[in-house]
Amino acid sequence: MRLLRLAPLALAALALGAPARAQQALGIDRTAFDTSVRPQDDFYRYVNGHWLATFEIPADRSRYGAFDALGEQSRRDVRTLIEEAAAGGFAGDPDAARVGAFFTAFMDSARAETLGAAPVRADLERIDAVRTMADLPSYFAHTAGAFGAAPFGAFVNQDAKDAQQYALYLTQGGLGLPDQSYYVADQFATQRAAYTAYIARLYELAGLPDGAAAAERVLALETGIARIQWTRVQNRDREATYNKMSMAEVAAAYPHLGWATYVREAGLSAADSVIVRQPTYFAALDSLLGATTVEAWRDYARSHALDQAAPLLSSDFVNAHFEFNGRTLSGQPALAPRWRRAVNATNGALGEAVGRLFVSRHFRPEARVRMDALIANLREAFRASITDLDWMSPATRAEALDKLNKFTPKIGYPERWRDYSTLQADATDLVGNARRSAAFGYAYMTGRLSRSVDRGEWGMTPQTVNAYYNSTMNEIVFPAAILRPPFFDPTADDAVNYGGIGAVIGHEFSHGFDDQGRRSDGNGNLRDWWTEADATEYTRRAQQVVDQYNAFAPLEGTHINGELTLGENIADLAGLTMAYRAYRRSLNGQEAPVIDGLTGDQRFFMGWAQVWRTMHREEFLRQLLLTDSHSPGEYRTNGIVQHLDAFHEAFHTQPGDGMWRAPEDRIRVW
Repeated sequence: MRLLRLAPLALAALALGAPARAQQALGIDRTAFDTSVRPQDDFYRYVNGHWLATFEIPADRSRYGAFDALGEQSRRDVRTLIEEAAAGGFAGDPDAARVGAFFTAFMDSARAETLGAAPVRADLERIDAVRTMADLPSYFAHTAGAFGAAPFGAFVNQDAKDAQQYALYLTQGGLGLPDQSYYVADQFATQRAAYTAYIARLYELAGLPDGAAAAERVLALETGIARIQWTRVQNRDREATYNKMSMAEVAAAYPHLGWATYVREAGLSAADSVIVRQPTYFAALDSLLGATTVEAWRDYARSHALDQAAPLLSSDFVNAHFEFNGRTLSGQPALAPRWRRAVNATNGALGEAVGRLFVSRHFRPEARVRMDALIANLREAFRASITDLDWMSPATRAEALDKLNKFTPKIGYPERWRDYSTLQADATDLVGNARRSAAFGYAYMTGRLSRSVDRGEWGMTPQTVNAYYNSTMNEIVFPAAILRPPFFDPTADDAVNYGGIGAVIGHEFSHGFDDQGRRSDGNGNLRDWWTEADATEYTRRAQQVVDQYNAFAPLEGTHINGELTLGENIADLAGLTMAYRAYRRSLNGQEAPVIDGLTGDQRFFMGWAQVWRTMHREEFLRQLLLTDSHSPGEYRTNGIVQHLDAFHEAFHTQPGDGMWRAPEDRIRVW
């Protein structure tokens, strides 16, 4: 079941302490400051040091920060709405009834204890029916909307080179550990041993024989898959991962995939071509399929089916799942309470139904008006920057400005809500609800093959504390839940708003011009619109960012991957630069007032730093450094501000200071 993920999310357990009245007006939490640290030496710790020294990550979390605090506020609001729906509120609203039924089913722990492994028996029987290799394609197709896994996935999205059409994509997948490094690196030997022990435990709980031997076979098979997969850095390359083939070509190139059977059984027959993201992987997988026994694939299928179902089953399954996925992989000491897991699952299954309730009660229309003004100001700042770039030719500049003009902002919530009328939710059938939700989501996705592109569709729910840029839509999207302090506060000083939500807006704008975003044009099509000389100069500047971040080591002996995080680091650098220019533009030539002894520019950069205060458990941070395209918060702060002349002027840095960076070494990409 590759659409619904019900594992506990790493969001916040409790909110930041309520600031004093003066701090609300200022918009900066000065109680978090460590004034024993000079801002000229370590700006991140100056702004956040007391909080970092005194705050304890809640036991059921693997990380905590400003995003998590705001996420917890959103979750509390959502919990109230969901519990109200479960109690019969929102009379006459069928989607609210579905929300209530899904939540009620999850909260019924007594029924889960009574059922034990029974809800997954049908999945195990289906796996038992895979008797020959010829049965595998049909089984792999089945897992798209059921418990189980395949070493690849098919999905439908806009065609990267023809954004007005939907296309079928084929991509690698199917690992049980977080990254291919976990299978081969010596430092993860403990995690591999824990993985096999976990699989053996799942077999035991399900009443299956020979769990230890099966676990070793699964690890061996997944190690073979991991060795042939593309790295996360390779998968960032939008040109390299665009390889369009006809259906006949895929069937001929990878005969062991059983492509015709898979397409038919997976409901993908409406596609006439497929974009293969990692062709060398599929060539190697084809050989692996031909050389691996069907018994090994059955073990693989059982382990993944049980792992995915475990959070929905009896407490022994839930605890086994947590001990490995939570404690071992993420360092999380305690399992999240059941209500939190139920809210997460309900959000995952009926996100826009919950979102509609959330917006009706918690979104302020004036926030949209204020965001419109901020976005317009950021757009003008970006326009001025592009116009003034001294290294860009007129031809490339014209294309860049055209793309900027065509950016579409979406704020708060979608204009048209998802129709859940065909999704059945039963207050007595948690696992059935999960299956039906996955099947519903999969049918919605595959149905795109027969529809025109829906430009009103959202990729996040309104209650999500995040934002994103979508290259094929050329749009920037800001859900309602992020339009709150510390990111956005209508009562706070403008400087802090520009350092918070302004920089988030700038960040998302900048994704359209990061090392991969720059490859798409204003219509969302993957197209090279750069002159050769401009592309060379851009690459040179981007490499400076790579080199800077490669040198950062959040853990001893473990560095940030500057290539993996390049897009996010460029977006941070350009985004903060544009936010600062937009802030200065908003002053209309006047100087900002000094508040509590802080200048406007100082408050702007403090707004940025407090957004990124974050703590991680070591195990989780180690995982993120391998898998996450974002740098840790400390480096998103200190690594970026030192490139802005305005920062050095605001805090009077000098050579020898920890934050000092000579003017000739300050990187400017945009």
